[in-house]
Amino acid sequence: MNALAATNRNFRLAARLLGLDSKLERSLLMPFREVKVECTVPKDDGSLMSFVGFRVQHDNARGPMKGGIRYHPEVNPDEVNALAQLMTWKTAVANIPYGGAKGGIGCNPSELSVSELERLTRVFTQKIHDLIGVQIHIPAPDMGTGPQTMAWILDEYSKFHGYSPAIVTGKPIDLGGSLGRDAATGRGVLYATEAMLKEYGKSIAGQRFVIQGFGNVGSWAALLISQQGGKVVAVSDVTGVIKSEKGLDIPALIKHVKENNGVKGFHGGDDAVDVDPNSILVQDCDILIPAALGGVINRDNAKDIKAKFIVEAANHPTDPEADEILAKKGVVILPDIYANSGGVTVNYFEWVQNIQGFMWDEEKVNAQLHKYMTRGFKDVKDMCNTHNCDLRMGAFTLGVNRVARATVLRGWEA
Repeated sequence: MNALAATNRNFRLAARLLGLDSKLERSLLMPFREVKVECTVPKDDGSLMSFVGFRVQHDNARGPMKGGIRYHPEVNPDEVNALAQLMTWKTAVANIPYGGAKGGIGCNPSELSVSELERLTRVFTQKIHDLIGVQIHIPAPDMGTGPQTMAWILDEYSKFHGYSPAIVTGKPIDLGGSLGRDAATGRGVLYATEAMLKEYGKSIAGQRFVIQGFGNVGSWAALLISQQGGKVVAVSDVTGVIKSEKGLDIPALIKHVKENNGVKGFHGGDDAVDVDPNSILVQDCDILIPAALGGVINRDNAKDIKAKFIVEAANHPTDPEADEILAKKGVVILPDIYANSGGVTVNYFEWVQNIQGFMWDEEKVNAQLHKYMTRGFKDVKDMCNTHNCDLRMGAFTLGVNRVARATVLRGWEA
């Protein structure tokens, strides 16, 4: 099941639990706007290259639309639509005053030079600048993009609208970015995991973790978990798998990855580079954290998963068929629209700081993030108790209900 079909399915299940009017249900599902643009730019050798860019604005009932820009070969309309919709529910679960959006360009950033990426980003910004705005739609980084990409968007947008630091979040600190933003999604995963384990009388310390994906989110989650006494026994990225039953030295592994562009060759564990990196999903552990692409946990491998808990640091890593299999096995899944909401929450903090022209210290950012993540888990559990459902449906009913209430209050039939 592709990402859009799975997201729509979860939304409809939540709508049924909430007893939403069918017309309101259709209205909430329909995107506010979908944009597709052609981006043709010169390569460094003078020849032309052309890519297709997408921007989907899903809902603005609760505030300006928020969502990342992804550079990846598999970016397509269905994926962008699904991620935009997930962002609508995610911002509502986090209870921050945003709606949902998503964008992307179907390209492989590793095959482009820095100057080519800059030209591509500026052309994309030129095509969408009149559809975004500080109080309309605020982009952020996603897979394949980062602070430098946001700096280019900020600069290009400002040529049309004047200097506007709040137009993007996830910027470099020197351009108004927030302290703590780089670690925010990984730190949110830590706080979400702590809140979940507390329900079972457990803590991070002593738990055995497996992390699939060792990019920004996975590496920060691994580092913070290890600092809290958790034992990270296996990690993977596209270059291979590293395992150690004693627990990996995460700071040393992060240093190795920065120097070698992957976990391959790390000497602090068993280097299993010839193994499919996705095989790590069925590694024996207490807590599995998928932190890479979507759809990696499916009906083919769900029956072999040995983890007691799954914390979804990636967007849509678990297919609905896998959900059903894992539920029968008693596996507890902490859903993506709550578990990985730390990034968008600190994006909100950055936006607030830019608008106020007053920057926070990192201690305040982290303290506020802990407050939001802890409160968010309580709100999700309350919905689970109200509707007698699992954590995924608890999160979806929470998010959908908040957006539905805002939509009705604003007069959706007018």
